[in-house]
Amino acid sequence: MEIPKQLIDCLDGNKVSYEVLHHPEAVTAQRIAQAEHVKGRHHAKVVMVKSGDQHLMMVLPADHQIDLEKVEKAIGKAVSLGKEQEFNTLFSDCAIGAMPPFGNLYGLPTYVDQSLAEQDYIVFEAGTHTEAIKMSYRDYEKIVKPKVNDLAIKLQPMKGA
Repeated sequence: MEIPKQLIDCLDGNKVSYEVLHHPEAVTAQRIAQAEHVKGRHHAKVVMVKSGDQHLMMVLPADHQIDLEKVEKAIGKAVSLGKEQEFNTLFSDCAIGAMPPFGNLYGLPTYVDQSLAEQDYIVFEAGTHTEAIKMSYRDYEKIVKPKVNDLAIKLQPMKGA
């Protein structure tokens, strides 16, 4: 699978600078961050939640875990974790679980955890399990216009990380 064309077109169209990183295949956000030699706080992972019939994209650092109570407080509605089979058709141009944090490209409201918004740059999966994109957080914010809230809790560091 290739990096989704609409993602590259979006980045190029907004004239932002970014770098494509290639890494060994990895599936968990923490392992991906390790493969990319990036600290977990810079790796933006996507967690899909559902509120009623609506899918919402939550973006948080790899070293954090979604906190559904915080999410409900932030959006003012009950939410549940999205099930992969419910939302993978929304990302038909991406490998399963490797969707980029650009909800705007998929018609999805996007929320970012405030700890990620404090970073100078972010790295995220680029629609494949072997490629990631590194870009300035400010450029990401200008393009996606996410709502920034406290959505997650920091995980304990992995052994060897």
